Amino acid sequence: MDVVDSSATASQRRTWHLITINTELRSAGRMAGTVTMYSTTWCGYCRRLKGQMDREGIAYTEVNIEHDPESAAFVEKANGGNQTVPTVLFADGTTLTNPSLAQVKEKVAAA
Repeated sequence: MDVVDSSATASQRRTWHLITINTELRSAGRMAGTVTMYSTTWCGYCRRLKGQMDREGIAYTEVNIEHDPESAAFVEKANGGNQTVPTVLFADGTTLTNPSLAQVKEKVAAA
């Protein structure tokens, strides 16, 4: 079991928890994506970014925040209380909100 610093904020603990889950799923071969994209079904920016990542062969796991309250809370924490999508979580624990394809490619290449 991983130990998180007791002085960590709730947001830091939640981010650590998501990173730990992502790492465990990847290790077990059960997670296809190299990034996690938080989205909604109605978001045009999300559809655009998904299409671009598909064309570039960037694997991602999509999470619809309308169906997952825990993920919606994570997106809110990452975006100053707003449910702004797409929000992309990278393996290093950083997030980008409504990133360009170039930004995603740069982060994935650096991993």
